Amino acid sequence: MPYKKTKRPYKKEYKKQKARGEHKDRMERQRARRALDKKGVNRKGKDVSHKKMLSRGGSNKQGYKLESPSKNRSRNGKKPAKRR
Repeated sequence: MPYKKTKRPYKKEYKKQKARGEHKDRMERQRARRALDKKGVNRKGKDVSHKKMLSRGGSNKQGYKLESPSKNRSRNGKKPAKRR
């Protein structure tokens, strides 16, 4: 919902983010993207997918990879199906 009569409360939103623990995960995602950029990987149109979701306690140490946005977002926390 856009703010029309008042300015957006960025400081308040940031405080809420930190209180909910979202800030740490956001920084972890940012570090993963920056690491791929540093390696020279072209990530245009791709998502950085973590092997274990950050919301489920994962981290960059456990691994990450480039994946199409539809595939990354469709898993929704489910474990990937094993190939036969």
